Amino acid sequence: MAHTASALHILVKHKEQAEDIIKQLNKGAKFHVLAKKYSSCPSGKKGGSLGEFRKGTMVPQFDKVVFTKEVLTPHLVKTKFGWHVIKTLYRT
Repeated sequence: MAHTASALHILVKHKEQAEDIIKQLNKGAKFHVLAKKYSSCPSGKKGGSLGEFRKGTMVPQFDKVVFTKEVLTPHLVKTKFGWHVIKTLYRT
């Protein structure tokens, strides 16, 4: 069972925009470029990087995606902050 993970994310207000970002990523767009362009989170300036964090640090919906879904695949999740496109880089 993983205790820490590293992830990138892009935070936007609307589901349609998040879905469009995933389409762009699936067509080969670079995550860090889209994060700088669209993310409303301060991490956007760092290409969406959240660095390494422990399980339980993020809100539950976010944590669940990072610690259970496929790695290196963009996933969509809604939290109290908005819509996130999350890409988990690794788990340890």
